[in-house]
Amino acid sequence: MSKSHPNNKKPDLSNKRKSRILVVTPEITYLPSGMGNLDQRMSAKAGGMADVSASLVKALYEQGADVHVAIPNYRKMFHTDMKEIFDREVERISSALPEKRIHLAEDRIFYRRSKVYDLAENHNTALAFQREVINNIIPRVQPDLIHCNDWMTGLIPAAAKRLGIPCLFTCHNIHSERLTMAHIEDKGIDAADFWHNLYFTERPDSYEEARDSKPVDLLATGIFASDHVNSVSTTFLYEVVEGKHSFVPDAIRRELANKVYAGCASGILNAPDESLKPYSDPYLEHHFNADNFQEGKAINKALLQKKTGLKQNPDAPILFWPSRLDPMQKGCQLLADIMYQTVADYSELGLQVVIVASGSFSQHFKDIVALHGLEGTVAVCDFDEGLSRLAYAGSDFMLMPSRFEPCGLPQMVAPKYGSIPIVHDTGGIHDTIHHMHYDGKLGNGFRFEHYSPTGLRWAIDEALKFYQWDDDTKKSAIKRIMKESDEFFNHQTTAAAYIERYEKILGREVVETLHNV
Repeated sequence: MSKSHPNNKKPDLSNKRKSRILVVTPEITYLPSGMGNLDQRMSAKAGGMADVSASLVKALYEQGADVHVAIPNYRKMFHTDMKEIFDREVERISSALPEKRIHLAEDRIFYRRSKVYDLAENHNTALAFQREVINNIIPRVQPDLIHCNDWMTGLIPAAAKRLGIPCLFTCHNIHSERLTMAHIEDKGIDAADFWHNLYFTERPDSYEEARDSKPVDLLATGIFASDHVNSVSTTFLYEVVEGKHSFVPDAIRRELANKVYAGCASGILNAPDESLKPYSDPYLEHHFNADNFQEGKAINKALLQKKTGLKQNPDAPILFWPSRLDPMQKGCQLLADIMYQTVADYSELGLQVVIVASGSFSQHFKDIVALHGLEGTVAVCDFDEGLSRLAYAGSDFMLMPSRFEPCGLPQMVAPKYGSIPIVHDTGGIHDTIHHMHYDGKLGNGFRFEHYSPTGLRWAIDEALKFYQWDDDTKKSAIKRIMKESDEFFNHQTTAAAYIERYEKILGREVVETLHNV
């Protein structure tokens, strides 16, 4: 890449032209119509990053921003006949659009992928993506600001710093990978041009000495080289900085701490997929809202019980487990330890448990059901999107006793459907769920502080006390929670926070400037 790039100098903050934003992400969902090629056919999703990226781009685009997206060309995942799309898009773009805003990174390693991440290919995929962004897409787009996401984009802030282009770097997870500069350069990225901006696992004495022997940490590099970094919850950011999670590498903790102490770090919550609304969910046969939820949830509860083999009992409280069955993070062993006794203790209420999730711990729950004869009381089902949506709609409470949670989404989805969260007080859960007050006028869930089976049991007990409140008080509380969740847990709120961050980094009011052009 030539060093005569027009963005070598810092942007003129007095310039009133539209700010050009380049969002670089390995994941995306459908983009607004008019963005360019494949806008309504793109979907490459592994987690919340895909939804956040798509919603942010949508918000920027609809407000008239000059927003561009860089993503690998996952041909197989995009489900397209490339010739058909190419022919149609050439015609449409030439007549309706001044330029494409979706920039597909091209490499054969992307074309036949059926999922975003593949352990055997992650390194080469990440380097091919970043090579195309650094060598081709940035020079073509000439952005004023680049927004990068997670370790697969970690080298881009380092390269952009040499060009004087500010970067926002979002940490959706704490996972990272380490590669030598020799490996990076062998894949077509000229790291020698910006090696001073890389984060090495050991202090480098010179480029030559470090090239083959001292690995570069990709996530730490993204944090180190960016102008501002955000995690997907404020509490998780500070938990990491304060050393509360032993699994976080020291390099990541130190670099995040440096950003926090420099005033260059913040937390911005993710938001659930826009389709996750009980009044319009395409997976539900029977829709409802905060005004008629009692009738709607009763119909969905009966259907859920029928589909999962639970006893047909309209009065039975149902606890729903939606998160993957990962004992390291999600706390499923806490439920396993207390499930039989809890169901037994609340047999008069007819308490039921439905698990719609996949993961290594699934067999443990199936064994408990078989051992204690809990068929009809506890249902253990592999993850299925439609069944999961029905469980949100038909359950009374959602279980999420995570050991740690960078952000989390089920605790924001469940209250939209009138399924009240039972959660461990950590990370993004702390920022989104507050313990129910005695009168039901404040709070939106049941939150326990001590990560243990006893802590979870206490929260379940509190929830089942709430279940037995008088109908009017309970109805009023659930109605309030559903309305508040719909108002606050949405992509518009998340996008507004990112837009505000862009404006602070650029030193100008991006949206206002655009509106006044």
